[in-house]
Amino acid sequence: MGNCFSSSSSDKNFSGEGRTLNAQPAGNNASQPRTAAPPPPKISGPGRTLGAESQTGGDPKAAAARAAEERARSSSASKGKLGRQLDAQRGQSQANALAQTARENVAARDADRGAETRAYN
Repeated sequence: MGNCFSSSSSDKNFSGEGRTLNAQPAGNNASQPRTAAPPPPKISGPGRTLGAESQTGGDPKAAAARAAEERARSSSASKGKLGRQLDAQRGQSQANALAQTARENVAARDADRGAETRAYN
C-alpha cells in the first residue's frame, strides 16, 4: 500500500534554480551597500519630569517635598473606616494597645462561654 500524500518518484522537490545558503537572493543587488541606521541623538543636560512645568524653578528637593505634602493631603481625605481605625491604633501607646486587645479577648471568651451554656441546656 502506498501513501496517498506522497509524490511519484519522477517529481522534483522544487522547480526553480537552487542557491547556496550564503548566496544573496536573486532580486537583491549586491553592488549597493546597506546604509546603517543613524546613531541615536546625544542627550545632555538635566532630565525633565513629565507633566506641567515646575513651579519651584527646577529645585528637586522642593518639588519632592511639595509632592509628598500633596500625597499626604489626598490620602488623609479618603481613608475610609479601616484607615481611621489604623490611625487610631497607631496613636495608642503599646501598653494601651495590649490592654485593648486583652479586653477584646476576654469579651470573646465570655461570649463563647455563654454560648456553650445556652447550648448545653
